[in-house]
Amino acid sequence: MNDASNVQVQNLNPETSESKSEGEVENKDISKILTIIWVFIIYSESVILQHLFGGLNLLQSSLFTIIIILHILLYLHAHRVAKYFSWAYFVIQGGLIFASAFLLPESFSIVLVGLMPVLVGQSIGIYYKPLKVILVFLISYVLFCVAVVSHNDGRQFVLFIPLFFLIVVVIVAYAVLFLKQVKARIRTQNVLKELEIAHQKVEELTIANERQRMARDLHDTLAQGLAGLIMQLEAIDAHLSKGSTQRAQEIVQQSMSQVRRTLSDSRRAIDNLRSKTISEVDFAEAVEEEIQRFTMATSIRVIRNIKIKTSVPRLLFEHGLFIISECLTNVAKHSHANTVWINILDNEGKIEIEIRDDGKGFDTDIIAKQTGHYGIIGIHERVRMLGGNININSILQAGTAIKIEAPLTKGDLS
Repeated sequence: MNDASNVQVQNLNPETSESKSEGEVENKDISKILTIIWVFIIYSESVILQHLFGGLNLLQSSLFTIIIILHILLYLHAHRVAKYFSWAYFVIQGGLIFASAFLLPESFSIVLVGLMPVLVGQSIGIYYKPLKVILVFLISYVLFCVAVVSHNDGRQFVLFIPLFFLIVVVIVAYAVLFLKQVKARIRTQNVLKELEIAHQKVEELTIANERQRMARDLHDTLAQGLAGLIMQLEAIDAHLSKGSTQRAQEIVQQSMSQVRRTLSDSRRAIDNLRSKTISEVDFAEAVEEEIQRFTMATSIRVIRNIKIKTSVPRLLFEHGLFIISECLTNVAKHSHANTVWINILDNEGKIEIEIRDDGKGFDTDIIAKQTGHYGIIGIHERVRMLGGNININSILQAGTAIKIEAPLTKGDLS
């Protein structure tokens, strides 16, 4: 019965005009059907009363039927007409209602009481602004009072005026509730769509992050392992060419150990790091083993200062060890250094890692723009994942210093 079902999503919320759900359309269709049924009931009662008490000729019946049909058709297309000519819509509909009422004198009050409140309720769906709705109600109420008084000489004024007001209140209340439900459904649909979009973005970011993680793991396991193995093979070749068979055999043993370690790291990467516990090896011990392998393979002197008083979280253990390994690999491959200094300290909830060498250095701006230097990229990514900061300072022919600072608590996050 409520014309408020003509609510347009554009009037309710222009930003979500395209967010019509099937439920909204279904509710609007049901409300339209109920309104048409209500108009048909008013039409039938009016015709019957006029026929019983005042007589009904063919001309009256035909004109009344045509007006009611026009009223219904205009109602069904209210969202199109009211979108551009809202006041004209109410004037035309009001004129049709009053014309149909005056056509059947005996059913005058029934037509007005039955159709005018519905028109007032429809104003909520079209305007959804209290001031305009109140204005439509006041104009309709005044016209209704004037029409009732002039038509019935005030005899039925006491009965129909309160009845009209009561029906308007009921319809307006229903219309407001209906519109709130529509707005709630629109918000719900928008939230669901936003959640779906956000879920898709999370999936895309997850895939991108996973690809980056796999690239880092491949670089830090296979690439670093093979690079270390190449350095050891070169050292073996050099010792064999000098006739130092015993030293070459020692390096072969170290190479075998390095290959086993690389294989173990590769399996751990393939395992996607599912284990929630880190190795029983202490972080300082793991760094010391890394330094020993580096020293045996390159004969470069390493001066270390490792002072860690607290336990190192899993992510910091893994990323920190990979960062140190990558830095040492770069020193062996590119720096031509004689000495490397490694300082690792924990201080006030932070871990500070500094790796410095006296090699030939490099231009950080050029290296950052060149392709193939994935080790530097991987170091930056790992530091970012730890929530830390990195500073790379390199001077040509004077060496390179890499300083990293990361919170110890960040590593607890998986």
